[in-house]
Amino acid sequence: MTATASTARDRWTSAARHTEFPLIVHSHLRWDFVWQRPQQILSRMAETKPVLFVEEPVLLDDVRAERLEITQPSPNVYRAVPRLPAYLRDDYDRAVATIRALVQEAVGKGGALAGRFTGAVQWFYTPMPAPAMLGAFNERGVVYDCMDELAQFRFAPTDLAQRERLLLENADVVFTGGYKLFKSKSRYHGNVHFFGCGVDAAHYARAREPETAVPADVAALPRPVFGYFGVIDERLDYELLGRLAEGNPSASVVMVGPVVKVDPRDLPQAPNIHWLGQRDYRELPSYVKAFDVCLMPFALNEATEYINPTKTLEYMAAGKPIVSTAVADVVHNFTPVVRVAEDHDDFVRAAAALGAAPDEAMIARGIEQARNASWEAIVAQMRHLIADAVTAPDAAIAAVEAIDAELEADDVLSTSRELTAEGLSAGGVATAGEELSA
Repeated sequence: MTATASTARDRWTSAARHTEFPLIVHSHLRWDFVWQRPQQILSRMAETKPVLFVEEPVLLDDVRAERLEITQPSPNVYRAVPRLPAYLRDDYDRAVATIRALVQEAVGKGGALAGRFTGAVQWFYTPMPAPAMLGAFNERGVVYDCMDELAQFRFAPTDLAQRERLLLENADVVFTGGYKLFKSKSRYHGNVHFFGCGVDAAHYARAREPETAVPADVAALPRPVFGYFGVIDERLDYELLGRLAEGNPSASVVMVGPVVKVDPRDLPQAPNIHWLGQRDYRELPSYVKAFDVCLMPFALNEATEYINPTKTLEYMAAGKPIVSTAVADVVHNFTPVVRVAEDHDDFVRAAAALGAAPDEAMIARGIEQARNASWEAIVAQMRHLIADAVTAPDAAIAAVEAIDAELEADDVLSTSRELTAEGLSAGGVATAGEELSA
């Protein structure tokens, strides 16, 4: 192959790898819930192509006709919330078929989003709608971003694992949010990639800035403040939180986040435990600034076996000491910056020790680790992998054949030029000309 051919092929390969596609995303989480992996990734994906974020349905007793509520919560992100009649509550497959029809109408000719999602890639955060959605949008590829082992969560549908197997069989590329998840899913798919936590380091670095004000509801609390932000659900160890408050009666335990799938009445109560509820993502650096020690008080159970908490790097970027239970991916990815406790007593002692004397060397190391783990870098790598996985082989072959034909002409012209040069050097202009016209 000539240098010209090699260069052309390189150009084509580079173009294929940088191809961008619209995304139709199916999520079990809501866009306005805690800002985490889906929002971080998809808001950046939307910088180049539109994203349609399809949520699970809201089932209402006073709704007679189904409808799709479409809003735009972020630039180039379209949020679709299906509002369905309550009688579909006990028939998931019928409900998801209704959602499919609503989305098809929205993206089809004459729909509210007509023309924006032609040739889209379907992206799944949950396998549940996969049987109904796979192939429904003439998609050019399928992505499964497996951020949790949902089958092990409380109240998980009994057929979730079966639906996931179908999704894995049809996915072109699989991403996982944890290393242990990567090992697990690699048994069922040949194109699995581990992308753990990313972080908006600049956002959380605001916690280190003098001008960032601490919110009034935590500013006057007794110190040290042991703080957590995130979802408050079955993944947390509530006995541990009670022990932490009891073992440090002069300290404050602050829990920021929505309560999900646990009864608020079952949360440990003490004068120095403060359940503040959900706060806006933009406010989190201000709250972290108030924390003397950041907590990751996860229970070691089925729900946490595969988690890789996003908040780890966020705490690091804020420049705070961190204590965690022995979650596998935290141990694998974040020690020794994170102080991992062996048991409840060790956790209580570690929190007290870090509150009294933070390890400045580990804090500095954490800040640097956060700087090197941007969401932008993760999204750039994902884009390349998606483009490689979903570029249709037939189209690739046709493109290469077209380039080959073009290159043959280039080679003939190049050969002719070489012959002309040889003829000119030997005084044989006419001979070279005759060869060119033959």
